Amino acid sequence: MTVDELYRLKHLEKTYSGRRVLTVPELTLRRSCLAGIHGPNGGGKSTLLRILGLLEAPDKGSIRFLGRNAGPENLALRRRVAMLPQNPYLLRRSVLGNVTYGLKLRGERGAEDLARQALDTVGLPFQRFARRKWRELSGGETRRVALAARLALRPDALLLDEPLANLDPESAELIRQATLDARQNWGTGVILVGHDLEWLRSVCERILRVERGEIRDDSGAVTP
Repeated sequence: MTVDELYRLKHLEKTYSGRRVLTVPELTLRRSCLAGIHGPNGGGKSTLLRILGLLEAPDKGSIRFLGRNAGPENLALRRRVAMLPQNPYLLRRSVLGNVTYGLKLRGERGAEDLARQALDTVGLPFQRFARRKWRELSGGETRRVALAARLALRPDALLLDEPLANLDPESAELIRQATLDARQNWGTGVILVGHDLEWLRSVCERILRVERGEIRDDSGAVTP
């Protein structure tokens, strides 16, 4: 392990109902990475994302995050990863309440200031949106609030599952730029899952294809 590594997966396997759904001989992602993951439905992308999110443990092998053995049982490390699902759920409270919820759970000071910065980053000015209720938001605004809640935590790894799916162009661009800003400003490693390979190529420095439970780089060679 080097100080540059965000994740290292080795000899990893995951099975469901006796069927192997993911096999990773070895995979390393560096800190501040900007990686894209694509592949067919059912190929293993979601399983890989949940393992990287420390929400699910492999059946075999190891996952190291920030140089430490990691998994769902390690709450301290899990809190350094933020995941944005394709259809995020908001709490039934104000925009500010949603964005500060995780911060307050962790006892972070200055939660409102962090929320203000995060909302501005996703193009939702604090004065206009902080007091709005969850039910008053459009679909694009809902996803941007959900992203702001994760950006406010300043995670070491930000995982996004189909972040631009079914979004209007303005929301899509704001989400794209906000994730890039997180990497630029805080050194956050960003991992994007998407079906649009052309878009992933335009944004990411590294592209991984997950198919039939195997991970390959975009040229087709098995990823070392």
